[in-house]
Amino acid sequence: MTRKQKRVSVIAAGLAFLGVATGLTFYALGQKASYFYMPADLATASLQPGQRIRLGGLVEKGTVERSQGATVAFSVTDNQKDVKVTYTGILPDLFREGQGVITEGSFGPDGVFVADSVLAKHDETYMPKEVADGLKAKGVWQESKSD
Repeated sequence: MTRKQKRVSVIAAGLAFLGVATGLTFYALGQKASYFYMPADLATASLQPGQRIRLGGLVEKGTVERSQGATVAFSVTDNQKDVKVTYTGILPDLFREGQGVITEGSFGPDGVFVADSVLAKHDETYMPKEVADGLKAKGVWQESKSD
């Protein structure tokens, strides 16, 4: 093998390695993707059984029910539709009725959203971007303007 042939083979092997690494990275990221939905968006969404999604909106007032252990049931609403959610675990300290929330999980066979993580707003003016954009588009929520 000449010097030029060795150089070309090393470059070709390097490019092949980078191509495989890039392909595997995109494949792994595609498997981890969670799509964001508001409750009203679920009526038109075509979800596969067990597909992981993010469900966002406001915690509907009067729907938080705590059962034995760490299981909590509540509804997430966008003031058009609401979705029943169950979560087993410790809720964020700032989780409460009427506040913005994003839950991540999938729908169970009974049609109830089973969340494995719950994210709540963290201060008086913050609303998760996806939730705020969805609620603004529906005319339900407006940003508070500080002077």
